[in-house]
Amino acid sequence: MNILDTLKPSQIKLLNIKNLKKGNVLFYENDKCESIGIVVTGQVSIVSYLADGKEIIYNTLKENEIFGNNLVFSTDPYYKGNIIIDIDSKIAIIKKNDLLKLLESNQSFLEEYLKVQSNFTKSLNNRIKLLSIDSAEERFYFYMHEHKNVIKYVSISNLAKQLYLKRETLSRLISKLEKQKKINKKDKYITLI
Repeated sequence: MNILDTLKPSQIKLLNIKNLKKGNVLFYENDKCESIGIVVTGQVSIVSYLADGKEIIYNTLKENEIFGNNLVFSTDPYYKGNIIIDIDSKIAIIKKNDLLKLLESNQSFLEEYLKVQSNFTKSLNNRIKLLSIDSAEERFYFYMHEHKNVIKYVSISNLAKQLYLKRETLSRLISKLEKQKKINKKDKYITLI
């Protein structure tokens, strides 16, 4: 179920729906977070840059995933990275006060919100596990397992960032695994054989 499907027509008016193009920055690092965003369609990434210009992708969010939910009620409610639109997307923005109204008045919304929040925590734990794996190949297999042995990717560069690997390292690994017939790569999908 999509979290927005739980809303009544009168509650949908509390949403600010934004249609955004690939490459748009919705919020910048250090902007104050005063709302949450729900990805209705598309994909966004939370991205930060180190002093040397290196890009770090903290998270990639797809349909029915939420950003800002860990910040909006925080004592330090400032974005830790830019919210960047990866592909043309529709985003529902809900201001903090309106979110509180929805959580108090709509049991189904509350349950879906908590489910999304719980899934986010689980995803964060998996990311910590991923980062604890030193071997690029083992990290790749762990990531495959977490995605039910099928990865849909935008680009190898983007996938490498999600795996916290260098693009060149991932490209060599994918070539090696294809030659060994352990994976199949076709049409922006990688499938474990």
